[in-house]
Amino acid sequence: MAKNLQDTVALYNGVSMPWFGLGVFKVEEGPELENAVKTAIKHGYRSIDTAAIYGNEEGVGRGIRQGLEEAGIGREELFVTSKVWNADLGYESTLAAYETSLQKLGLDYLDLYLIHWPKEGKFKEGWRALETIYKEGRVKAIGVSNFQIHHIEELMVDAELKPMVNQVEYHPRLTQKELQQYCKQQGIQFEAWSPLMQGELLDNPELKEIADKYNKSIAQIILRWDLQNGVITIPKSTKEHRIVENANVFDFELTGEDMKQIDSLNQNHRVGPDPDNFDF
Repeated sequence: MAKNLQDTVALYNGVSMPWFGLGVFKVEEGPELENAVKTAIKHGYRSIDTAAIYGNEEGVGRGIRQGLEEAGIGREELFVTSKVWNADLGYESTLAAYETSLQKLGLDYLDLYLIHWPKEGKFKEGWRALETIYKEGRVKAIGVSNFQIHHIEELMVDAELKPMVNQVEYHPRLTQKELQQYCKQQGIQFEAWSPLMQGELLDNPELKEIADKYNKSIAQIILRWDLQNGVITIPKSTKEHRIVENANVFDFELTGEDMKQIDSLNQNHRVGPDPDNFDF
């Protein structure tokens, strides 16, 4: 169990990935983005998650360079994730997309590269490209995002390597227990995107009651619940006080009873697209 912001979990290939990071979904290029990344690094975050489709890899790269320099730490201390978009899935096109992401970020390698969505008929060729990049030693780890059990099983028919991570929508209204258990059995690390349900849970009365008991915010309760469930979490924020507050979840522990109560909020409700029914 993570004891501090820089604690890591070993992926099945031995690579260490921080339990906690900063997500930048829907944060546009510009000073706000760069400051968010820089601020997160300043306050001890060691994981940054972006994607090609977010259109902000260049700004993330600038924030990383500024943040590392100001914190006086090396690139190897930071874990950077990006994702290949659906339009680029295919063997050669995925290889090219990886190069484009590196170029925009201004990095020599990524720590984790993910297939963003299980685009039918395309994700297997994309995965083959990720395996190539990995075997060449040009990325530390590879994985998938938004994959359901049947997508992973379909992938594994032809794959040489299992995904090391599956990043999915995960929050108290969408606990995906069966998928999480499957990934655990397969040695695939579960990671949450939209852990705060894009803010929709931040006035939930049941969570408020639990938060008051621990003298914490609802966001802190949810993020702590992620960690105690063995789920990597990457909340998004651009405000310094919120970046600091989100990460202040290592000085308390939820009881088993409270964990169950949060689990019981599940309604299988998504704020993002259904991985079995999307068209982009």
